[in-house]
Amino acid sequence: MSQYQAVKGTRDIFPEEAARWKYVEGVVHSLASIYGFNEIRTPVFEYTELFQRGIGSTTDIVGKEMFTFQPDPKGRSLTLRPEMTAGVMRAVLQNNLLSSAPVHKLYYISELFRKERPQAGRQRQFSQFGAELIGVSSPAAVAEVMTLMMQVFESLGLHGLKLRVNTLGDSEDRLRYREALQGYFAPFHHLLDESSKERLEKNPLRILDSKNPAVQDIVAGAPRLYDYLNDAAVQDFEKVLFYLGERGIAYTIDHRLVRGLDYYCHTAFEVTSSELGAQDAIGGGGRYDGLARELGGSSDVPASGFAVGMERLLMTMEKQGLFAALTPRAPLVYVVVQSQELGDYGLQIAYQLRKAGIMTEIDLAARSMKAQMREANRIRVSYALFVGATEVETGLYALKNLVTSEQTTLSLEAVLEILREPAAKELLDL
Repeated sequence: MSQYQAVKGTRDIFPEEAARWKYVEGVVHSLASIYGFNEIRTPVFEYTELFQRGIGSTTDIVGKEMFTFQPDPKGRSLTLRPEMTAGVMRAVLQNNLLSSAPVHKLYYISELFRKERPQAGRQRQFSQFGAELIGVSSPAAVAEVMTLMMQVFESLGLHGLKLRVNTLGDSEDRLRYREALQGYFAPFHHLLDESSKERLEKNPLRILDSKNPAVQDIVAGAPRLYDYLNDAAVQDFEKVLFYLGERGIAYTIDHRLVRGLDYYCHTAFEVTSSELGAQDAIGGGGRYDGLARELGGSSDVPASGFAVGMERLLMTMEKQGLFAALTPRAPLVYVVVQSQELGDYGLQIAYQLRKAGIMTEIDLAARSMKAQMREANRIRVSYALFVGATEVETGLYALKNLVTSEQTTLSLEAVLEILREPAAKELLDL
């Protein structure tokens, strides 16, 4: 056993589990493409102020959870990215992408970092997939990112998920609501925890997101933001709900949903699973028109998006038995060498098969033919190709179908022809 252990809050992913990740990632890539989203990859670290301004200084992420360091020669603080939206918007603004096209549809599958308490489905190094629709944030645009997210879940076979939606209105709506919340919470100041007391002054909406049961009891009687919305904001929200209804996407309106980041406005949404216990959120998102200005842009840039935690998604799929039929793809053929003296010849045969695009395995440990066959059966290959002195002399090879036990003798060219798809599949179906 090694004296070194994985860093707390990180974990190793071995081949069987990696196959599950690749499967989910494949669905994401496919559906994102269908919806017209193109992949973006941003640096794993950014200047700290990007997140301070973009996410908000009152959030738990900025206040408690960022991995920050100062290797920059000019003394500027750097931070491992704790989320993707601020970095994606920074990339769009820095590279002036909106001058080449008014709308950009971007998606990502990325590693993120937060100083959270490690627990099931929540690590300090974790992964998310998400999408950002930048340049337009009409109800149709918001509904589009929500629909993409929900179709990913549907395509993966997930069930029992709950979509919660709310509207945060525009900046003037939230200012009026902020004042109403401060007035409501003021008499309860002595009952609030320290975090909520700090939020009361800086951003009282964040108190609604408190997980403290005692604070939640107080929050239950708080006024609703919906009652402070202007007519245009109400109509915007109702149009989003109309699109969801038209597409058969079930939802629940949750007037307490504010999401954890300061840059949201108007529609906000979250998807939860009962499979995950108290920390039940799989993903969510919303609209964030003011983020570009917060990051130094000259004006607001309409935008909306979502992010989904891969670890929590995979955990939910496992609990729902959605990986039962998913196994790593086995090699199609195992090259079985009769003796060590023919090892180099066997390696060349394996090379020819692999060069032809055929998944091939061969023993590299100079084991006996019996041990090689045991290994072939263990990894569930479909064919065994035997290489012995006779095969080398005649150029004809015994090919055994390990599914049907049928065996035939063929030239290497004929073997290649049989093992190329779809011929191999057809033979296995016999």
